Amino acid sequence: MIYEFSSQTHPGLLRENNEDAVAFDEACGVAVLADGMGGYNAGEVASDMTIQSIKSDLCRWMTEHGDAASVKAVRQAVSESVALANAAVFHASNANTQYAGMGTTLVMGVFLPGQVVVGHIGDSRCYRLRDRQLTQISKDHSFLQEQIDAGLITLEQAAVSSNRNLVTRALGIDDEVQLEVHEHRVEAGDLYLFCSDGLTDMVPDLPIAKILETEASLEQKAKQLINAANAHGGRDNITVLLVHAVSDQKKRGLMARLIGN
Repeated sequence: MIYEFSSQTHPGLLRENNEDAVAFDEACGVAVLADGMGGYNAGEVASDMTIQSIKSDLCRWMTEHGDAASVKAVRQAVSESVALANAAVFHASNANTQYAGMGTTLVMGVFLPGQVVVGHIGDSRCYRLRDRQLTQISKDHSFLQEQIDAGLITLEQAAVSSNRNLVTRALGIDDEVQLEVHEHRVEAGDLYLFCSDGLTDMVPDLPIAKILETEASLEQKAKQLINAANAHGGRDNITVLLVHAVSDQKKRGLMARLIGN
């Protein structure tokens, strides 16, 4: 299995700063996206600290252990890297008054042969497009999701609720962090979308799926998702990260045809 990555970020139409941050490393199979929160530029600091710390730690670990690592070991490495990032953001928040109370959501993936380990905190999401079916494989840690789970409101009511941005978990706001981690089987052709709520608050799942189903390149799809969020109002920062699982045989066949031509 070969994984192709592409990301785009945009401040949106109403905000001067971009508190989202995104990073990936194709060689290590690591993808990280964070949506910061806090006054002044504190949200930018929290999200950037988080993605840089996690990417660095996990790429180092994957370089040393990745070829022989079990999924269980990768899950543990993910949890440890997030704990380190949380400690760094929490310490910076307490050591500098202008960063007080800063934090960030997180959604991330570590792509292995035939599997992906997904971790998330807050309401940044991970979706999978498989056989033209878009599935949200993360579950929001939010007040709204808790209301839905309790049967207090419907999905239709949730879509127009004023409480959409109230998260119940975040990285960096406490000395301990609650990370949710799952692993999923990967099939050739799968397309994974990691995104901040600046996309999903503006664009429903169906138009997102239609963009992902096109024959456009990953970069073009990412740009189209950003443009769609802005076309619907662009009220928040928008960040997307796409990961496409490609069969190694298919990739080799394409390269052979290109070389042959």
